[in-house]
Amino acid sequence: MQLHIGIDDTDSRKGGCTTYIAARLVETIATMGVRFTDFPNIIRLNPNIPYKTRGNAAVALRVEVPNGDYELVREAVLHEVEESSEFGRAGTDPAVVFVKGHPPRRIVQFSHRALWDVLRDEDAIRIIKSTQKSAAAYGTALGLVGALAAVGQTMDGDHTFELVAYRTKPNWGTTRRVDERSVKRMDRLTTPKTFNNYDFENDRMLITPHGPDPVLLGIRGETPTVVRKAFSMVRIHEPVERWVIFRTNHGTDAHLKWIPSNRPIEPDRPVVLKGTVGDLPWRIPGGHVFFTLHHQAEEWNCAAFEPTGKFRKIVANLLPGDQVTVYGGAKKTQANHSLTINLEKIMIHRLVKKRDLENPLCPSCYKHMKSAGRGQSFRCRKCSITLPKSRKIVTTELRSMSPGLYVPALKAHRHLTKPLSRYGLERRWDHHPPSGKWHNP
Repeated sequence: MQLHIGIDDTDSRKGGCTTYIAARLVETIATMGVRFTDFPNIIRLNPNIPYKTRGNAAVALRVEVPNGDYELVREAVLHEVEESSEFGRAGTDPAVVFVKGHPPRRIVQFSHRALWDVLRDEDAIRIIKSTQKSAAAYGTALGLVGALAAVGQTMDGDHTFELVAYRTKPNWGTTRRVDERSVKRMDRLTTPKTFNNYDFENDRMLITPHGPDPVLLGIRGETPTVVRKAFSMVRIHEPVERWVIFRTNHGTDAHLKWIPSNRPIEPDRPVVLKGTVGDLPWRIPGGHVFFTLHHQAEEWNCAAFEPTGKFRKIVANLLPGDQVTVYGGAKKTQANHSLTINLEKIMIHRLVKKRDLENPLCPSCYKHMKSAGRGQSFRCRKCSITLPKSRKIVTTELRSMSPGLYVPALKAHRHLTKPLSRYGLERRWDHHPPSGKWHNP
């Protein structure tokens, strides 16, 4: 029997990790005679959700269960969720969804909406009841949204892999002891088959999180083989409790692919808009850069915030009339509750010419002459030559950038943001079950 298991909302801002529960379950149910038909999945959902804990991720396990063993597997999953969730913490509302056979169309459609929309627990409950699926929710039912979305998001299209290693419990909450030089070397030897390992622009290691959760590191790449190879290159100075290779939608722009073109722009949703730059960009304290975008007779503020690094220079050098497509998330400003698009990337289609007016040159010394006033003659102060009928000269400056796609510094990438190194490496899932060593223990 084919069984899909979705799990979400087991963590809190103080600790815990839903992928850690999945990693433990891989070991547990592998001893029960099940066969994994896919790598464990990490499904990142709408990154703009205001009440997410960290990366707004849910997990899914997809297995074949021997006839008659469904209840044993179900009880093992629920036991692990009950044992390892951050119960009692604010915002922790664990949920599990079980789907026998292929996920129905309504669940698949729900999972696609969860990538860009803000869904309610009532939406998930209604679909679970109408499709007669089994589910369990602890606390509120909010976790059912992510658990149901994970079940339905089978990632038949573009996907990547992530090897996640976990810490022993005594080290939770302490500084992660991963050798930075080995990460830089690993990045140089495996890029572009791996991505977002190290931000050389800001001299910052990206494979290690900074919170109190059990994750030691996560290495993302194009194949299970390359992330396993990359992991072997990293020097780690603390015990590794376990590691698992997940298949995931990291680095695929999945949240930008399913947005209906005719929907209104609403807060906490991703946005893709093509338009024309309106006013000259401006800066505010903190180093944030803003500009206005004209799109179908409407005007939207777009923002490149300080963590985006040198990306802000590209935004600051835009001129009125430039044609661009912006990608980001719509957020309400605290000041006047208007919507601002927080930029994740920008495509520049066409740049206008930058023109300046200059005074004519003196025919003798070739210095710029001075104007005697509006509509008056030009005079060279050095040579005393006067040109009564001259006009200002129109000059065209070269722009400091060219059309193309621009993304922020790696440290500012969301989990779903596709890095430049991945363009051209997209793939479809071949539905082959995991093979080789993909977890330990």
